[in-house]
Amino acid sequence: MLKQSDGRSVIDSPTSTNSTAAKSPRKKRAGPKTRTKLFVLDTNVLMHDPTSLFRFEEHDIFLPIMTLEELDNNKKGMTEVARNARQASRFLDEVVSSAEVRIADGISLKRHATDSATGRLFLQTEAINGSLPANLPMGKNDNQIIGVIMFLQKRDPHRQVVLVSKDINMRIKARALGLAAEDYFNDKVLEDTDLLYTGVRELPPGFWDSHGTNMESWKKDGRTYYRIRGPLCSQLLVNEFVYQEGEHPLYATVTEVAGKTAVLEQIRDFTHAKNATWGITARNREQNFALNLLMNPEIDFVTLLGQAGTGKTLLTLAAGLMQTLESKLFTEIIMTRVTVPVGEDIGFLPGTEEEKMTPWMGAMEDNLDVLNKTDDDAGDWGRAATRDLIRSRIKIKSLNFMRGRTFLNKFLIIDEAQNLTPKQMKTLITRAGPGTKVVCLGNIAQIDTPYLTEGSSGLTYVVDRMKGWAHCGHITLARGERSRLADHAAEVL
Repeated sequence: MLKQSDGRSVIDSPTSTNSTAAKSPRKKRAGPKTRTKLFVLDTNVLMHDPTSLFRFEEHDIFLPIMTLEELDNNKKGMTEVARNARQASRFLDEVVSSAEVRIADGISLKRHATDSATGRLFLQTEAINGSLPANLPMGKNDNQIIGVIMFLQKRDPHRQVVLVSKDINMRIKARALGLAAEDYFNDKVLEDTDLLYTGVRELPPGFWDSHGTNMESWKKDGRTYYRIRGPLCSQLLVNEFVYQEGEHPLYATVTEVAGKTAVLEQIRDFTHAKNATWGITARNREQNFALNLLMNPEIDFVTLLGQAGTGKTLLTLAAGLMQTLESKLFTEIIMTRVTVPVGEDIGFLPGTEEEKMTPWMGAMEDNLDVLNKTDDDAGDWGRAATRDLIRSRIKIKSLNFMRGRTFLNKFLIIDEAQNLTPKQMKTLITRAGPGTKVVCLGNIAQIDTPYLTEGSSGLTYVVDRMKGWAHCGHITLARGERSRLADHAAEVL
């Protein structure tokens, strides 16, 4: 096993026992088994993460001339890929221009004292006539890079040469030829998304026996608080929900954690009709937890994960309307999403920014129809007036025009957030000004953005990085409530 600079283990390739950069320091006596590896980067790695040049610690990097050519061909435009290609070129220029040795001897990748990259960068400076099998045409760029790897491995058989590429087919071809090939793992937050923080913890059966000793209890503002002490307290996170079913059920949230002491606050019961949010009540335990986060003015950032039909959008819109039109906590609701089509793109859309975004907001319109029918006594005229009032307070915005903006006292909803990269997610969340609440919704099992996986999605990234902050909360909704057909289809299809 080997680790890249973030310290996570990476699964070795079938053709090699040690195929990625090891975390252990370089030993003084460099024999054939302890030599650093040579990583050959494919273009898509640099275009996916321009900082990948500095993510391989003590190991060396080789860039074929074809990688530089493809980088140059993709630098034009305003897309995320084009921006990354330009940034990768800037990093290369920074490294090469500061070189005090010949490029052929390798250029140090260490830019400053805090940089973890201590290896060298090699650029292809001469023609390489690699011998490829006859069934691999040399005219294809991927095959030329594979030819370079075969040449490097033959030139230095005692050193391991590893292809790093996001292209699955290219990795398959390299392994078929007996070459080591790996995906780029450094951008992955988690290797297994089953380990992703859910925001919910079930208390063990004997919890009160081990944590109820010297327990303190008090009431404040109609809420009950418990100060508990025990070994489990150190594992709890602030704003994590804990529950215990049984004869005396408990549903609470963690408000303080200090060593082996924690404070639990009993949550508000949104399953009861008296606490209905815009006519909506929670149908299960996780929805109840989600509404507690959405309706809490002290929580600035909320992430909701769950499969289709779990109620993410409906609960969020209900909470947003309640706090915008009833309690006046926010001035308006802003909703945005990534415009990645599931099928073929339908082409350009006419109209203003909001009119262009309307076809992408079908989920919002469907949920508004549900929310508008919660008042049975309003009648057709009353519902029509309410619909117009609601639509006047909801703005639909495109992600393309978010940079540089600041939202004051807004309820910002980012739908389909699983299609955002970590960089895009940071750009959006940092738009929040004073009094703004940001809610991210998504299902990491439905990612449509190319080269983005469950482990590297921006939604996974923020859930993992923001957990435990006093003004942030997360819930993974587990049960579908759309219909019996939708629930069954989600399970068996």
